[in-house]
Amino acid sequence: MDAADVERALTRVMRRIDSPLGEVRSLQRVTGGATKRTWSFDWHAAGHVDRLILQTVDALPARRHGPPKLAAAEDAALMVAARRAGVAAPVVRHVLQPDDALGDGTITERVDGETLGRKVVHDPALAPARRRLAAQCGAALARIHRMPPGGLGFLQRLSPADELATYGALLAEHDLGDPALAYALRWVGANLPRRWDVGVVHADFRTGNLIVGPEGLACILDWEIARIGDPMQDLAVLCLRTWRFGGAGEVGGFGSRAELYAAYEAAGGRVDVERVRFWEAFSNLKWAISCVRRGLATRADGRPASLELAAVGRRLEEPLWDFLALARSVA
Repeated sequence: MDAADVERALTRVMRRIDSPLGEVRSLQRVTGGATKRTWSFDWHAAGHVDRLILQTVDALPARRHGPPKLAAAEDAALMVAARRAGVAAPVVRHVLQPDDALGDGTITERVDGETLGRKVVHDPALAPARRRLAAQCGAALARIHRMPPGGLGFLQRLSPADELATYGALLAEHDLGDPALAYALRWVGANLPRRWDVGVVHADFRTGNLIVGPEGLACILDWEIARIGDPMQDLAVLCLRTWRFGGAGEVGGFGSRAELYAAYEAAGGRVDVERVRFWEAFSNLKWAISCVRRGLATRADGRPASLELAAVGRRLEEPLWDFLALARSVA
């Protein structure tokens, strides 16, 4: 759909759910990832202006296995539950319906701030925010991990062994004989935690999925791969070097592990440093497998899916290098 088509359909939706005389203004396409389309717009109606976001996603393909991927309605339900738990998730205004003619997705309230990773970790204007951001992330993660699972039955429950089986199966779909990946899979299998806690896990809590404003953490985005699992993986993902964007801090490129861990425990969480290190190594393997999948993705006619995805595939060696370094330190 081009911008004119989106504006017409969006106007019909907003007039039905809000005001029959309202108008969509300032519609603008913004960055939304490889499988998302995100539009910013202002809704003028009945003397008020709402600053909103329309985000649509590709329909979920049928598949035998794979990591969790929430449908739009499930994603919205999780964000609503997160806000009830005191987490800075987007405010959901509408879940798109088939009659809306916009596809699968949501309309949420727009939050001011920066999401681009390099700006978050390097922009001088955000220096005061960076000083408090690691602690804010620790407190937010503790609240996410304490969320009651009631009403969230759509979340898949994955143990560490389940995670390994899931991502191993994804890699097996591709004819790629890479000895480093084979070694990584064996290492993870040999070092699976003997015990783990269970909680709601965001699973993609990292720089680039956080809106950061002058006061620090303003909103947490991209909940669609959440699951029930070991909460330590969220702490680990936030520490991956891939998502530091060249920043010096081990946490997201902006903070220290000590700040993150202290705030997490002060908010009621319990850090297991050994398990965090395991998940950091495993999460690098997951990202490496994701690079393989993106780099080898094709269209129906067999052509590469996109230049963007092919470029991601070229980054395979980076998380593998980080995995090997972490595997040595854990061993």
